[in-house]
Amino acid sequence: MHRLFLELIPGGVPVKKSTAQYQVLLATVRPRDPAGKTRRRMAAEELADIGRLDAKLKTMKAELKAAVLASGSHLMDIHGIGPAGAARILADVGDVARFPNRAHFASWTGTAPIDASSGQHTHHRLSRAGNRRLNHVLYMAGLVQLRNDTPGRAYYRRRVAEGKTPMEAMRCLRRRLSDVVYRQLAADDQAQKAGPGGHSGATLLSSAADLPPGIGTSDQPLPGPVPATLPPPHAALETPAPRTAATSRRRTGGVNVQRPQRASARTNDVDADQRRRSLNSAGVPS
Repeated sequence: MHRLFLELIPGGVPVKKSTAQYQVLLATVRPRDPAGKTRRRMAAEELADIGRLDAKLKTMKAELKAAVLASGSHLMDIHGIGPAGAARILADVGDVARFPNRAHFASWTGTAPIDASSGQHTHHRLSRAGNRRLNHVLYMAGLVQLRNDTPGRAYYRRRVAEGKTPMEAMRCLRRRLSDVVYRQLAADDQAQKAGPGGHSGATLLSSAADLPPGIGTSDQPLPGPVPATLPPPHAALETPAPRTAATSRRRTGGVNVQRPQRASARTNDVDADQRRRSLNSAGVPS
């Protein structure tokens, strides 16, 4: 658009202007040659496209703001972070509990400087690692704070007064903003875990005396009996079969020996003695 107006207006346009300012300038342009008329038509079409895109951006910004507020986040309370920046942070960070502390978070966002000291000279350089999208969000937030009377601008000026270059002071400001964002994310996470009643675990959808939300007693079938993988316990306690006469023999020195039947011999002697006594009492010689 700026290039087209450089060709439409004699002397060109000194700086880039907004859509409304370009529309005012376009109304004053009346080219007579075919090339000028073509450029004016192209400029009018591009301005119409920009107007439609601006309306879409406003609608999307309102939707993002509503989504961020619905999530319970207070990132937009930080000066310089709007709905788009807050939505980007929430989408990329996810669960802030995966970062043990603010130093890990700063390393992930690429705002932690890298030590590049040599000898007696202490120096740090910019880190090119980390999430560059979040790094850009923090950079834009730092620029917004520098343009307004904020604690970020005071911090930036204090760093410059200490001898830092403007670029180094801006890196320090981004590192400080990373810590601010981490603290806000951690505070929002603790507030969401506490629930509306102020106690951890209490929510509007569940309670300690009821089933978890969305789960009923008939949602899942009960498991069937577990298949047996070991023998029953009574199988190992079964008594062995009684031994027969053939199995009562044992091998002694390579010779099979019959076990003497002591109980049977004693019984036979007792019977013979009783028979002899009965015969003597009857007068019959034995």
